[in-house]
Amino acid sequence: MCGIVGVLGQHEAAPLLVEALKRLEYRGYDSAGIATVNDGALESRRAIGKLVNLSDLLVHNPLAGKSGIGHTRWATHGTPSVKNAHPHQAGDVAVVHNGIIENFVELRAELNSYKIKHKTDTDTETVALMAKHYLSQGFSPTEVVKKTLLKLKGAFALAFLFQGENDLMIVARQGSPLAIGHGNGEMYVGSDAIALAHLTNKITYLDEGDFAKITRNKLEITNKSGNLVTRKIRNINININKVDKDGYKHFMAKEIAEQPSILKTTLQNYLYNENTEIELPKNDLDLANIECLTMVACGTAFYAALTAKYWFEKIARVRVEVDVASEFRYREPPVSKGTIALFVSQSGETADTLAALRYMSSQQAKIISVVNVPESSIARESDLVLPLHAGVEIGVASTKAFTAQLTVLALLAIKTAKAKAVITEDQYRQYLKDLNQIPELITHALSAEANIRRIATELASSQDVIFLGRGAMYPLAMEGALKLKEISYIHAEGYPSGELKHGPIALIDKEVPVVVIAPMDPLFDKSVSNMQEVMARSGKILLLSCRKGLAKAAKGTWATVEMPETPEFIAPIIYAVPAQLLAYHTALAKGTDADQPRNLAKSVTVE
Repeated sequence: MCGIVGVLGQHEAAPLLVEALKRLEYRGYDSAGIATVNDGALESRRAIGKLVNLSDLLVHNPLAGKSGIGHTRWATHGTPSVKNAHPHQAGDVAVVHNGIIENFVELRAELNSYKIKHKTDTDTETVALMAKHYLSQGFSPTEVVKKTLLKLKGAFALAFLFQGENDLMIVARQGSPLAIGHGNGEMYVGSDAIALAHLTNKITYLDEGDFAKITRNKLEITNKSGNLVTRKIRNINININKVDKDGYKHFMAKEIAEQPSILKTTLQNYLYNENTEIELPKNDLDLANIECLTMVACGTAFYAALTAKYWFEKIARVRVEVDVASEFRYREPPVSKGTIALFVSQSGETADTLAALRYMSSQQAKIISVVNVPESSIARESDLVLPLHAGVEIGVASTKAFTAQLTVLALLAIKTAKAKAVITEDQYRQYLKDLNQIPELITHALSAEANIRRIATELASSQDVIFLGRGAMYPLAMEGALKLKEISYIHAEGYPSGELKHGPIALIDKEVPVVVIAPMDPLFDKSVSNMQEVMARSGKILLLSCRKGLAKAAKGTWATVEMPETPEFIAPIIYAVPAQLLAYHTALAKGTDADQPRNLAKSVTVE
């Protein structure tokens, strides 16, 4: 969510900090600011809204100094305003923070007892004020931060800068990610490696509970037990050009369009021997003995897991439980010996998913993760990591990462089915043949964009939209509804078609469009029956199906989108594309920001 950057450099820090913050815009934010130390003097600049407002402010009111910290804020405590923007400066200390200080009310009361008053509405200000309090007692910056950290409850990534300290930055991580970049006589800090990609490819990730004292030529890390430790320096290769729009109006449009090539890359990383064999990264898991699988995720990743449930149960004959991470982590379900838990997360830093993973690890479950960032916290704490190979995804509404998640989960389901010997060799070969059709079929699906654009123009005036699907199309109906409400702000809900008569049909009238996702599969006729029920009540049907399906059922519909004939197994992956395009073009028609929709963040690293 919030983005943190820091520089101890040889050049002016302000331009480097602003550029690094631009690379974190995808996380979502409502204000931004930087602070620097120049000849010992600590100063800050803050602005609400987009980073261009901060850049304008720095043109008219420059900030010198080669040491600095920066922040993009996504409001949790207090409205977006200059006073609530980070960095928070209290006397001789400035702080930036990602996370939530859960005991900030108690800390305020303690600070009030010291006659130290707060001026903002944020939880973070208490961190700066507490540090100021300890500084006034004569403690060194290092001692100040350590004492302050002991006071905090909650999740945080923190970076501290001090008056009079031109070559010192102190950072800490508890529940929120933080990376340290290594340069030549320079050091950097970022919420993730993307922020630092233009500065260095040498990254050290802090572990949970780590505290780090940083100078230009030295990194000193102390773990949560108070011991000095060494963390690995990793070479991270992020193609900076991949963070450009490449001529597209939005990152989301680019990421939708590149799915054929992305999924081809995903498949190439798992298929061997001329695409006749699935090979997973080296691991000690025995897929043949998996009887039950617990899947946990949030948002779009949750719908990917729900889709995979159909594959694992029907094809691999493995019982699957799927949970929303924010509920699972507090339910604390009993865990049987030998349980396998699978976690899906684009960023690999989703706070609730990570907390659920740690609960399952504490119960001795084996952990599989499906992530897009192999160096992420979730990946580093897993027994088997299955990377998406999707490249950096910038758009808040996930597109290519979602279809890559589905593809990887499909590969794992088929690999498990073969290991358990519940499918024949011929079936295994057919499933692989189906998977290899994905890039071509998605290219075909993308050709419907002009038609979808016309439909979206009319859909944009709707107040409510219902999505219906059966079988593996049901999770996709929920995903399509999520995409539409995320970026167009139209209320939308996804339902299993068979549940229509159990409540949602009460919403149907001539003003409510109903998107029916109905490939020609064994459930097609049942989907058509539900569609007829909607039309009998003057409902507006948008039907997504192949040519044969449209020939059989398009009569009386408001609009149709023709899809390629698709094997049932991979239909959720292919039919995700029109759902994405529908949401994107509806957002364009409404004039909303498809890449950075209001109130949303790309990576949800706090509860």
